[in-house]
Parts: sequence; structure tokens; C-alpha cells
Amino acid sequence: MDAITNCIMSLVRSPKHLLAALLGAAIIASPAKATETVTVGLVGAISSTHWPVYIGLTHGYYAAEDLKLDLVFIQSSAALAQQLTAGSIDLALSTGLADPIRAIDKGSPIAIVRIEMQAPPYTLLAKPTIKSWADLKGKIISIGGPKDITRIYLERMAGPNGVKPSDYDTVFAGATTARFSALTSGAVDAAILLPPFNFFAESAGFTNLGNTIDYAGELPFAGAVVGRNWASAHKATLAKVLSVHNKSMAWFTDPGNRAAAIKIMVEASKLKQEDVEKSYDFLHKNGFFENTGKVSRARMGALIKALKDLGDVEGATDVERFVLPGVTQLAD
Repeated sequence: MDAITNCIMSLVRSPKHLLAALLGAAIIASPAKATETVTVGLVGAISSTHWPVYIGLTHGYYAAEDLKLDLVFIQSSAALAQQLTAGSIDLALSTGLADPIRAIDKGSPIAIVRIEMQAPPYTLLAKPTIKSWADLKGKIISIGGPKDITRIYLERMAGPNGVKPSDYDTVFAGATTARFSALTSGAVDAAILLPPFNFFAESAGFTNLGNTIDYAGELPFAGAVVGRNWASAHKATLAKVLSVHNKSMAWFTDPGNRAAAIKIMVEASKLKQEDVEKSYDFLHKNGFFENTGKVSRARMGALIKALKDLGDVEGATDVERFVLPGVTQLAD
């Protein structure tokens, strides 16, 4: 500080000069705020489920909170739950909730802190030659995995349409991008896809056999999940991440931001604008994104029960068992 003091004294010629010099010295002496890096896991390649993340990045919401996101793309929600359990990532955004629930049931030290998509936005697309559910008998359908949430959705859709699980074969391809590639390459006869990939496939002539929201609308799809140890050691950081996420959700759900939101996703995903536009309208029309930041007991309970009925959850089904006390906001 002696050097700073000498510099100030040499420049001071009046009270006005003194004030300016003192302000300058304060700026020199004050340490810059450190930016904290948070390692965030995302499933698959960039798609519409990641919209809030890229809104926060594009608008500088994270930067304003001195946060930097290190985004790690993982090929399935099951693999993401494993990495979160191991501490390889700090938290997950927009991941399917079924795999974290299974992991928590088995003792994994992770917890659900937010529902992001309160209903499943998938669509089942099939080869152009397949015109109805009956045509799927004896065919191959691509889903996420043997215990993936997409299996539940597919069976929920197939039953009312007269098709049993024994009527078709399934192959597993992790995230939507892999299933989309399998469908468009002809490796499978049908695939369950997220927007905007479903719209791209439909515009290319593939048959739309229905939307999952019409068969499983009570089951929440995606959410934010955190490692309990990391959350305990970084309470303030987690609070900032969730605050930014809520702000991004609110911005997305404002229809006045439609054009800007579409531009953000087109630039992030490199997908066709018309497919992104259809995705935006589809998500808004059906109110997929949860913008209050709260976790519905009813919806979480319905998903946990569905997994319990499948034999995937062995322990208690109390919602509190799967969330983070003091952080997760439970409603109804």
C-alpha cells in the first residue's frame, strides 16, 4: 500500500483531486470477484429441453451471478445419474427423472431439487410405410433403455391402441439424437423422439403415431438433480443456479419472447428454424415447462408409483425421500 499512498500524494492538488485519487486507489486495491465454475450434466445433444440453460447463458444471467457453466453432455439419463452419484458432475439440468429416482431408491446420495418439464413432450415416429399402431406388430422400436422412462411412455401409448409389449421388439439408443439417427437410417421401424427432432422426422415423411402427453400427462419428465455432498458444501451456489434457472424459465414462458427464444435455440442447436418454431409452439401450447420452481407432490408421487408398479422402486414412496430438504419447494 506504500506505493499506492505515494502515488495518491503525488497526484493530490485539491480536495477534488484527492477524492478521485482515493476512488482510484479503492479500485486498484479491491480484489476482483471470482467466477465460480459449476459442472453441469445434460443428456444427449442440444435440444428443446435445454432451452432454459441456453437462455440463461445467452442473456448473461449466469455471468451476472459470477457463475460459469461447464456443460458435460452425457448419452443417457442413466449414465448421468451414475456420474452424479460418483461426484464427476455437480448437478444435472433437464435430465429425465426416472433414473435419478431409481438411483436414490438404491441409496445414491443425490436429490431432485426441481421439476423442469411437468409432462413428457415425446412423439412416436414411424417409417412412412407404417400408418397405424397395428402396423407396429412385429416391428423394432427404439427407446432409451430397458428401464428408461421412454419404456413407460411407449407402453402407456401402445396399450390403448391394442398393441402389447410382446407384439414388438425394442432396441436401446440412449438419447433422442441416437434414436433419431437410428430411425432416419432405417435401422429401426419407429422411435420415440423429443422436439425438434420429431418435427424434423415428420416433415421428412415419417408417420406421427401420437404424443406421450395424451397418454401419460400426469407423469413429470425432466428436472434438476444435485449431488447431496456438493449441495451441502455449495448452498449459496446452488441457490444462484436455481434462481437463474427460474428466471430463464419465466423468460421462456413469456410469449412476447418467442422470436428471441427461437433464435437462441437455432443458434445453439444448429437445427432448422421451422422445426424449432414448431417446437416452441408445441411446448407453449401444452405448458410443458414448469415455471414456478416448485415440485408437485401429486406429479412426483404419480411417477414414483409408476416405477414402483414396474418393480423399479423397492423402498418407501414418500416424495420427501427423493428431494433435498430446505431446497426443494414442494407444492400440493
